[in-house]
Amino acid sequence: MDLFEYQAQKAAESSKPLAERMRPRNLDEFIGQQHAVGEGSLIRNAVEKDRIFSMILWGPPGCGKTTLARIITRNSHSHFVHFSAVLSGVGEIRSVIKDAKDQQRLYQKKTILFVDEIHRFNKSQQDAFLHHVESGLITLIGATTENPSFEVIPPLLSRCRVITLKPLSSTDIVAILDHALRDRERGLGNTGVQFDRDAVFHLAHIADGDARAALNGLELAVSLIISQEDFLHKAQSIRIHRKDIEKALQKKSILYDKSGEEHYNLISAFHKSLRGSDPDAGLYWLERMLSAGEDPFYIARRMVRFASEDIGNADPNALRIALGAMEAFRFLGHPEGDLALGQACVYLATAPKSNRVYKAYAEVKHVVKSSGSLSVPLHIRNAPTRLMEELGYGKGYRYAHDYSEGYAPQEYLPDELRGQLYYFPAEQGYEKVIKRRLDRWRSLKSEEKKCRKEEKSKGD
Repeated sequence: MDLFEYQAQKAAESSKPLAERMRPRNLDEFIGQQHAVGEGSLIRNAVEKDRIFSMILWGPPGCGKTTLARIITRNSHSHFVHFSAVLSGVGEIRSVIKDAKDQQRLYQKKTILFVDEIHRFNKSQQDAFLHHVESGLITLIGATTENPSFEVIPPLLSRCRVITLKPLSSTDIVAILDHALRDRERGLGNTGVQFDRDAVFHLAHIADGDARAALNGLELAVSLIISQEDFLHKAQSIRIHRKDIEKALQKKSILYDKSGEEHYNLISAFHKSLRGSDPDAGLYWLERMLSAGEDPFYIARRMVRFASEDIGNADPNALRIALGAMEAFRFLGHPEGDLALGQACVYLATAPKSNRVYKAYAEVKHVVKSSGSLSVPLHIRNAPTRLMEELGYGKGYRYAHDYSEGYAPQEYLPDELRGQLYYFPAEQGYEKVIKRRLDRWRSLKSEEKKCRKEEKSKGD
């Protein structure tokens, strides 16, 4: 390489984004994810012994999936192919497979195929890999932000080891930023710009576990705060404070995917917080979803469902409160209507809880499915025609209002289910009142059955 080529290469390298320039080149430079790459870990052993296995790297953005795949391949003697699921289709897959066969036949080399965003491949595209992963022609390394259980076909998933990567901790992000500020070859060490510790901590906080976002934020902050003239002549004397970062950068969006796993994680946390009677956690998860752009009516519908499923008749007013909050938001919209959702959230969390209606309904659904279309007892059928009267429709029916307490002890279930009970109120809230009533009515019904049985035995 002559001087001109060397200078051109250095210029091209320096023009890359800071996050790209600062990618770790080996496992010793890799910060965080020690459970996956630390001493004695599966990946470190595989890299050190060059025994790479098929794997799916699953984790949030900026946690090191692509970097880790590059380190693995850089330390292997295998042929490496980088494949983007966004830009490629089945035709490109066939080309990769052909190339892998040539590498194996001509050079006795294995092929490592790195597929970025593998969740974007449909079933037929994933099927195209299956046989070749199974035969060992290719070693597949897939990277995904989505839960592989949902996004990768089971046959392919069973042939890969899932390596779960976590969001980087604030400590990890701070270490990555400090390294970029010190590094004179690839980082910002030659600029002489000084960052207050509070400014670095703030950058780490708003990065929300995403190393790429942290480094992009660092680079953007420097470029926005320091003009070209300052950068060339006065950078050595410039010190950046937290207030400068807050002014220069907009806050990063909270990690959230309204159609992916994080969507279900947050709504699950919200629902379980309400069920656990924790209004503080409920409000926190509510705001997490709202600030991330979740559909407020989706949240409201979940609260309406919660009112029936987890509170039920322990507090019948809960359903009205949830429906009222939905209507209030429909009337007010953001941001005024958010408070109505918050009010309902607190009410539902602090209401007495009972899932007895939910359980009773689930049991009845099972009974209906398993028992089929049982006949309606004659005495509770209407008899609008003479023929129906002659057939016994409505015969023996007892009109409840003709009896004391407005209750007539009689059977309403089909004969095959006579005496079955499904709803058992709890001793919580208003359901305690319902339980007393039901206990009384069921006692009267039991006595009535006993009397009828005695009368029948005397008649026999």
